[in-house]
Amino acid sequence: ISFAAGALAGDAFIHLIPEAFEELGTGLLTPLLIIAGMLAFFAIESSIHWRHCHIPTSEHHVHPVAALNLISESLHNFIDGVLIAASYMVSIPLGIATTVAVMAHEIPQEIGDFGVLVYAGFTIKKALLFNFAAALTAVIGAVIVLVIGQHISGLSALMLPITAGGFIYIAGSDIVPEIHRTCDRLIIAAGHFVAILLGIGLMVALVVLE
Repeated sequence: ISFAAGALAGDAFIHLIPEAFEELGTGLLTPLLIIAGMLAFFAIESSIHWRHCHIPTSEHHVHPVAALNLISESLHNFIDGVLIAASYMVSIPLGIATTVAVMAHEIPQEIGDFGVLVYAGFTIKKALLFNFAAALTAVIGAVIVLVIGQHISGLSALMLPITAGGFIYIAGSDIVPEIHRTCDRLIIAAGHFVAILLGIGLMVALVVLE
């Protein structure tokens, strides 16, 4: 997750934001869209609430958190697909950088989502199946952007700062607090710091290799 934080922040500040300013100019539009991206992800996250359930899990009863988790994950993956497709429409290197950043935070998140579904009462096989189905919404998001983007001029450019704002929000509000919860020793904190630098370094390397 530390590597993911560095990759997301690095992609936002090294790739997406500079490209957005180049595409949209240096006026107010780009910073406002970055803020809009942050607020959009805040609103999406705030709309998903965990409802505590006192009934024990069984074959006939699954905690409501399972449905909420699947809904939020499907929406999250749909947005990831939108962001990745929009990035590729601008340039291949930008698309690769965004794909790497998304994968870096999605892999640990998917493992966590699988754990939530099992905890909520799903069998391992059923949890894997539903998790995979939720992941497929990323493909739907990508296809929609690729189809609509052909007819709406400048859509991909407008998506860049929104994507950057979303990545900054995810890194700062979701991942960094998780990192802080495990930093009970200096050596662990140092390890997180190195992993963050590696994530940023990967984004720098992608610029150098372009």
